[in-house]
Amino acid sequence: MSELVLLIGVQGAGKSSFYKERYFDTHVRVSRDVVKTPARERALIAACLATRQPYVVDNTNVLKARRAEHIEPAKAAGFRVVGFYFRTSLKAAFRRNAARPRERVVPPGGVAATFKKLQPPDPAEGFDELHVVEIDQQNRFVVREWRPEDGSAASERG
Repeated sequence: MSELVLLIGVQGAGKSSFYKERYFDTHVRVSRDVVKTPARERALIAACLATRQPYVVDNTNVLKARRAEHIEPAKAAGFRVVGFYFRTSLKAAFRRNAARPRERVVPPGGVAATFKKLQPPDPAEGFDELHVVEIDQQNRFVVREWRPEDGSAASERG
C-alpha cells in the first residue's frame, strides 16, 4: 500500500536525519529545502500520488492546517498516512541547529518562532498511525506510539 509519511517538528529536531536513517531507500523525500518553491513541492507530491509512490514530507508541518493540505489528498488517493511528531525542547533544537553545516543553520529567531507556532498533531487529523520521536542521550531516535498526553505543548525536556 502507498504511504505518506509526515514529519512534524521544529528545525533542528532531527527530521531530515530520521528520513535518511529510516526512509531513504523506500520513499521520495519532499522538502522545501530541496525543491525550493511551493509549485515544485506540489508537482512532486502530485507525481507521487499519481504513481502511488511512497513519499515523506520533510518540512516543519507545525500547523494543523498545513498538515491537512498533505493528509487530505493522500487519503483521497488511498494512501496510508503515518505521522512522526518530533518532541524536543527549544534548547535542544537550538543546540542541534547550531551543529548543522553552516549553510543549513536556521537563525535562532526562526527556530523560536516555529516552536511558538507548533500545534501538536492529533490522530483525528487523519493519521493511520501517529508516533512520537525523541532523541536520547546517545543521539539515537526513540520512537513510540502517540499517547493523548502528547497533544500538549512541545516538550521542555532536553
